[in-house]
Amino acid sequence: MADKQHILIVEDDLDLAEMLNAYFRVQGYEVSSAAWGEEAIRHSLDTTPDLVVLDIRLPDIDGYEVCRRLRSHRRTQDIPIIFLTEKRDRVDRLQGLELGVVDYITKPFDIQELRLRVRNVLQRAGTHAYNNPVTGFAEGTPITERLNKLLYDEDWAILALSIVGLDAFREQYGFVASDDVLRAISLMISNALRESGSETDFVGHLGQHDFVIITAPERINAIRERVETRIQQSMEYFYPLKDRDKARRGTQRAGLQLSSGIVTANNGPFESVDTLKNALARVRQPVSSRP
Repeated sequence: MADKQHILIVEDDLDLAEMLNAYFRVQGYEVSSAAWGEEAIRHSLDTTPDLVVLDIRLPDIDGYEVCRRLRSHRRTQDIPIIFLTEKRDRVDRLQGLELGVVDYITKPFDIQELRLRVRNVLQRAGTHAYNNPVTGFAEGTPITERLNKLLYDEDWAILALSIVGLDAFREQYGFVASDDVLRAISLMISNALRESGSETDFVGHLGQHDFVIITAPERINAIRERVETRIQQSMEYFYPLKDRDKARRGTQRAGLQLSSGIVTANNGPFESVDTLKNALARVRQPVSSRP
């Protein structure tokens, strides 16, 4: 089953926000709400919704500023935004369009019209952005489809990798630093596949901090060794210079750690994609503690 599309409703009228939340959930979407502009920005950076329905009038910063800041961050710059507002002035519309707003609907509105606009915007956006905006690796539906194919194959191996502690790292050093970690690790994975893998190998995200490399059993150990060695050797350099000594000793509060594990067709059979995902989650263990 395909992942649900995620809509973020940014509206300080709580009754209207609750109505829109309930309505779009019934339509089959995953829905989140935010009543403040700053809250909407934080939520978008954390979850990267597929669409933002954004009121212009908010209690802290206005919708224009929310839109401007979402467009300025590489993680959120391509999220479609629909302005929801009472304003009808042409200048307001032009200002929104200049900021990259894809549609504009005024209150009071017809809920069916909004539903169709949401559907059309998501279809134009290609249903999902199937590549992670930071690493460029596949995520979401393509991963599920690829894993589903493995259920019927007999010769495959998966290396599951997870960067543990990245949420705490982001809290301490910010989104830019945590994105730099993910980007650097994606380059290490790509280089390892170029040296020890094959053009048929596949890499993607199971979660924001979780990677899977699908390859052949005869290549899996060489790929694992290269990836783990390079990431482990680079781990302390993800930190600012002042904290690298703590990172080296393992005493840094926002401590990053690499976990990994391997699942092969021989560990099956697997009844479903969820069963295979659970197996990938269970086999991961810290690289530093593994014999």
